[in-house]
Amino acid sequence: MSSAIPFSRPASPGPSVLQLGWYGLGTMGQFMARNLANYHASQYPGASPLLVYNRSAEKCQLLQEKLGAEKVKIAASPAELVLECDVIFTSLANDTVARVVYQQFADALSTSNPTKRKVLVEMSTTYPSLADELVNLFANIPNVCILTGPVFGPPASADAANLICVLAGEHDAKKDVAHILVPAIGRKVLDLGEDVRKGPTFKLIGNSMILNSIEILGEAFTITAKAGIDATMLRDFVKEMFPAPILIHYATKITNDDFDGGKNFAIDGGIKDAGHMRRLVSDLNSPMPTVDSAYQHLLTARAQHAVYKANGEEPFDILDWSGLVGALRIGAGLDPFYSSKHPKPTKD
Repeated sequence: MSSAIPFSRPASPGPSVLQLGWYGLGTMGQFMARNLANYHASQYPGASPLLVYNRSAEKCQLLQEKLGAEKVKIAASPAELVLECDVIFTSLANDTVARVVYQQFADALSTSNPTKRKVLVEMSTTYPSLADELVNLFANIPNVCILTGPVFGPPASADAANLICVLAGEHDAKKDVAHILVPAIGRKVLDLGEDVRKGPTFKLIGNSMILNSIEILGEAFTITAKAGIDATMLRDFVKEMFPAPILIHYATKITNDDFDGGKNFAIDGGIKDAGHMRRLVSDLNSPMPTVDSAYQHLLTARAQHAVYKANGEEPFDILDWSGLVGALRIGAGLDPFYSSKHPKPTKD
């Protein structure tokens, strides 16, 4: 058994005969769907193309134009997607969107009950209680299995099919899905057991670690600027002393003022996730004070970015969540997003 997949191979027939579907072609979803379509076509010649749906039809059309009709087919509706596919992956913006989409799935399946197992894999970052809502939504529809399957990694990792995938839910369904995900979408699957709430819970815990890392880096880079030390020195120190990819990634972004959320993780998503983290902290009576600080800094940075946009001073429309460093810089009397306006480093 591969160490990347904690399950044995599914019994034949396997993924080659499964009709796969995908809903959601956002910043992450577009890469994951593309990679899944490419891998499935390469491994199973003649297999049905990936059936895709997105609220903005243009994204589906662009994906089909890039890969070809033999790899991607566009569903006319969510109902067609869920009725035609054996395994459907959803990568959605938030809890509200997920509720709407899964209600559409349930409405379609309630009028045409599936005669064989249908697996719905919810990959979005949501609050854990939503998983129970989704399970209950399909409680009276036979042969429907809900899995939670959030992923870890930035858009660049999604592009490179190098994500870490989490799965929670029914064992045999996870076995099938794990062998679809790796290596098509990610490099490793973590199995969190049968409780579907564990998937989104673990996602929030992991995201809290990333957010806290950005907060700590932001503090360090801000005081480095105040001390008159070149930010590249601290970035290089991080590379040598703490050579974790996620730390190097965000240290480099802060050094370069790379706060464009249009190509990374938008600050609105970060605020949503941090809000879920704070709710989880309250529900489980387990304090995470750094998350509280980071949440306030995200709000402050977003407000300041809005001021810059209103004045025509901001080069990008959407702020990345690493832009929370802007709040720390403001507190230190520095420009929030332009380190070129900070006092020049000295080597005295």
